[in-house]
Amino acid sequence: MAHHLPKLTCHALLLASASAIAQNNTVLITSPAAQQVSGFEGLRLREAPFSAINIDNATLRDLGAQRISDALRLDSSVTDSYNSPAYWDMLSVRGFMLDNRYNYRREGLPINAETMIPLDNKERIELFKGTSGIQAGTSAPGGLANYVLKRPPNSGEVGTRSLTFSYGNGNNSAVALDLGGRFGENNAVGYRVNAAYEDLNPYVRNAKGHRQLLALAMDWRINANTRLEWEMESSSRQQMGVNAASITGNTLPSPVLGHTNFSKQSWSVPGVFDGLTGSMRLKHRLDNGWMWTTQLGAQRLKTDDRLSYAYGCYAEGNYDRFCSDKTFDLYDYRSENERRINDALKTELTGQVKLAGIQHDLSFSWLRQRQIDKLSPMQAYNWAGTGSLMGVGESTAAPEPTELNTNRQEYSTEISVKDRVRVHPMADLWLGLRTSQIQRDSQRTDGSRATHDARTFTTPWLAFSRKLPYNTTGYVSYGQGVEAQVTPNRSRYTNAGVALPSAKSTQKELGFKGAQGEWLWNAALFDITRPVWGDQGACEEANSCTRQLDGVANHKGVELGMGYRSKQWRLDTAATWLDAKRADAVIDPGQNGQRPLNVPSMVVRAAAEYRWTQVPGLRTTVRLSHEGQRDLMEGGAMTLPAWTTADLAAHYSTKVAGKSIDWSLALENATNRAYWRESPKQYGHYYLYAGAPRNLRLTVRFVY
Repeated sequence: MAHHLPKLTCHALLLASASAIAQNNTVLITSPAAQQVSGFEGLRLREAPFSAINIDNATLRDLGAQRISDALRLDSSVTDSYNSPAYWDMLSVRGFMLDNRYNYRREGLPINAETMIPLDNKERIELFKGTSGIQAGTSAPGGLANYVLKRPPNSGEVGTRSLTFSYGNGNNSAVALDLGGRFGENNAVGYRVNAAYEDLNPYVRNAKGHRQLLALAMDWRINANTRLEWEMESSSRQQMGVNAASITGNTLPSPVLGHTNFSKQSWSVPGVFDGLTGSMRLKHRLDNGWMWTTQLGAQRLKTDDRLSYAYGCYAEGNYDRFCSDKTFDLYDYRSENERRINDALKTELTGQVKLAGIQHDLSFSWLRQRQIDKLSPMQAYNWAGTGSLMGVGESTAAPEPTELNTNRQEYSTEISVKDRVRVHPMADLWLGLRTSQIQRDSQRTDGSRATHDARTFTTPWLAFSRKLPYNTTGYVSYGQGVEAQVTPNRSRYTNAGVALPSAKSTQKELGFKGAQGEWLWNAALFDITRPVWGDQGACEEANSCTRQLDGVANHKGVELGMGYRSKQWRLDTAATWLDAKRADAVIDPGQNGQRPLNVPSMVVRAAAEYRWTQVPGLRTTVRLSHEGQRDLMEGGAMTLPAWTTADLAAHYSTKVAGKSIDWSLALENATNRAYWRESPKQYGHYYLYAGAPRNLRLTVRFVY
């Protein structure tokens, strides 16, 4: 519903994880591969002057991850942000909500994440944390998420053949096929095929559906210096939507709604998310070690966005919550045949030169991108009756489209240069500069309110890193990013659906990373300032308010992580403390100094894995997740209690007739803790999302 409108204590946890040595810092459960999204070719994360994680395919399999929120929620800097179980992922990093239009990449190219993106053909997920103006022309300051695809095997002798069956998360059942190999003269051509089908019948009742994926990745080694790679994936997901709950009058209801799709009606229809995405990449090695890479990416999304939508209480004159008796007004929301087009062309030159005896690792890139939203002339958002948290009510379908839509298009051209200067055998200076020419246009579907905004931004990035004793690297960095905001597409706004003028965010960071023997650690202090937009006016009648820039948000925080590795144990922990406040607000000066809603002050993730020598191939894991108290209403008038969950899992690998079989049995939320996992305020309404109840998941993977 991203575009819908009326759309143990902490100390006990730390002691428990320490006594069990059950710790899990996702900076450490990472792929050793260099991070594509950082923009620095071949750079290992341990020496990088920024905070980032790579979550590899083995970890994704252990988690049974089917969406990016399943994986990134492992990191202590990541929390949910209006994240529905049956809608596209919406996440917050360092307290800032990622923008689905700007903060996601696929193979390093920008994509639109306003859809359901499957993980069956993804090799790993990368997250660059913080303001990312050197990596992207426009993006919210939480960070950039990048999907890295499964590629053909490098060797003709080592193929990929696996079949996976899974059951869990309620009564979901899925099958996935993964095939890869090489053929042709000198095995010059490689392929990787992924196919998946899942019947969706989750722990939330009345939220059935299905999804499917077919993906192909290929490469052609033209000669020793030139390689052509291309990939394409087609996905479809159809599922009944799940509504968030809300405050009932002035009361926080009991969090027992994890099983209930309480707004589902007999006339409700499922949402449909179809996607076709492809890319092509030519890599050519030049003289003296220089590399030229050109990439082309295309994405076509089609969405039928539908929900029987619970919003407000007309009977009590409250439109930001449900009624005191747990009833609510029910709306029939339908936005059919939404089309989103995203194309990107990027060319990049990377290499090394020596100037005055100093080595420079240089990168020059040019990126051209377009984003086009083509919506139906009208959408339906009609009052349909009433409902109740008890799942009863009186309603009638009202699918007639009566609200105008807004079509948008954006074109951007970005030129960037990056330089890693080896100023000393023990120290590096990192320099980056990106210039972005951005043109945004929007128009209501009746031809009215046409707007045009063209701007040029230059965003610098500067860092200094130094190798320190005990195999530690320290760094300090400063960077800027470009922000974008779109007014909700509702007639109450004088600028409904309009892409607002862009503005800049900034970040300063100090960090340390190290490894000594069996121990690993990391620490980062960050200070981020971003622009904030607010609504000027009553926002209750048509054309009664205007979305506009209104001050800034300042988030200061500390991220700490530590891990231990031995032959039998894998132990990690990670924690984030966040001091977030509003400043310079003019529309409502009372917000200044207040903490933003739905942002916990502390998050701790912890885990332990033990390999049993008595039973070769057996691993058992324990994962703990704790999120601290957060404000549900302004000024802390109502808060959401802290919560802690525990997940248990056993993984067993064996061979039968020379073939490998991997078994996984997981018990998620093992204590069956009932809790509200997040409390976002969206479109003037207080929402509550219940945490998942206890779930059992079984996965069997056959490797041939």
